[in-house]
Amino acid sequence: MGIFQTITNELKAAVGYQQSFDELLTAGDVTRAVAMLDSRSEEACRNLSEYEVSSHKVMGRKDRPVFDKKGNFLRWSKRNKIPIPYQKYINEISLVFLYGRPVKWSQLSGNTDYAFDSFNKLMHDVRFDSAIREAKRAAGAEGCAAVLYHVYRDGSNNPRLLLNVLSKRSNDDIYTLKDQYGRLKAFAWGYYLTEQGNRTIHHIDVYTADTTYLCKRGSVGWEVQRMANPIGKIPVLVFEQETEHADVQPMIERVETMESVDADVNDRFANPAMVATAEILNSLPKSEEEAKLFILKNGGDVRYLTWDQASESKKNQFERLDKHILSKAFTPDIDFDNMKSLGNLSAKAIRKVMLLAVIKAERHKERHDEYMSRHASLMKAILGNVLDYRHKAEYEALELGHDFQEPFGDDVSETLADLSRQYNDGALSLESYVEKSYLVRDSKAEMERIKTEQAEKLAQQMALNKMDVFGEAE
Repeated sequence: MGIFQTITNELKAAVGYQQSFDELLTAGDVTRAVAMLDSRSEEACRNLSEYEVSSHKVMGRKDRPVFDKKGNFLRWSKRNKIPIPYQKYINEISLVFLYGRPVKWSQLSGNTDYAFDSFNKLMHDVRFDSAIREAKRAAGAEGCAAVLYHVYRDGSNNPRLLLNVLSKRSNDDIYTLKDQYGRLKAFAWGYYLTEQGNRTIHHIDVYTADTTYLCKRGSVGWEVQRMANPIGKIPVLVFEQETEHADVQPMIERVETMESVDADVNDRFANPAMVATAEILNSLPKSEEEAKLFILKNGGDVRYLTWDQASESKKNQFERLDKHILSKAFTPDIDFDNMKSLGNLSAKAIRKVMLLAVIKAERHKERHDEYMSRHASLMKAILGNVLDYRHKAEYEALELGHDFQEPFGDDVSETLADLSRQYNDGALSLESYVEKSYLVRDSKAEMERIKTEQAEKLAQQMALNKMDVFGEAE
């Protein structure tokens, strides 16, 4: 954007000229266009400071000054700073119960086998399961993260897809523009690149359904490259939520303070002081000698000054806070001792024990169902419009379903028993039985094998029957 355009935009703004979002970008007025978007960078920074142990509030404890009896400064007495990574523990448990096992995709449409196979292959190539877990982990820590679907050309000029996870921890700025119904109308990604001359340049890429704006901060204003969006959809999946630790952060800070103060007290009284009456002072050994015998006069006494340990109320407070932190964050207390006491439980029994995490996962699914549907829509658009446009019609006809899997697996014995019972009662077809069996990876191939075996058995039986009719069988 040149100087003239910059001055023009400033004058228009001064007189209240209303420019649309696209007009501002086209005119190179990126700063004002981005100001129309919602940014959660400040909130993400604050959430990250709570999440990373190095920036917990307890790390700001000041050392204690020590003075002599006359008030003269002697030294600094170090104070303990003990951060406890509750936030990471809570976040990881939440992640495992939602995406610990890959999302299971199914084909709901007919005559779309090629499109479904291409979808699964692309999912594997872009490592979708890893990307989605990374994005959910970042969202649980920061409150917002995004997966950018980046289409590019490789060295052979073939189109390729890359999934790029954006988060504040990776120095990404995320901006969104939504309508009154919460639908995404525009997305922007801010980042910095080191270019020639060791200069760090600010970039902002703006995506709409029709257009991509690649904006680069120049010496005067912004340089904007405008290009058509071949995907036809905003190529991003935005994860938005409260941090997993949001409701229990004050309690975590209280526990960290108590632990740090207790550590100070323990350090102070770690080496007990000796208390003795004056009558035995002459009998005390020198510091380098070992004391074997004290000679006491009448009334003499030697003992160590010890600290009475913390009160029962303080111990109870620790236990109550720890329990409240985990339960109010819907996080089960999973440690070795607890798990050892459970023994060999079935998946259904484990689900009951981990009910808190299950409740949270079910709550997350309300929103992540929508995320997975949007992902499927984006992948079909990318395949049909960019990567494999010759089969666009089949990709458009492809209908996909998804299921979130239990982290500890299913009770396969009970499942198989239920399937067998329904099949034997005539309430379930053979094909449905095969599709739902956990032992079968490729239900279509398995059905073909079953049909082949049935045909062979029928042919053998017919041959035996023919021999019986003509009296040739024994």
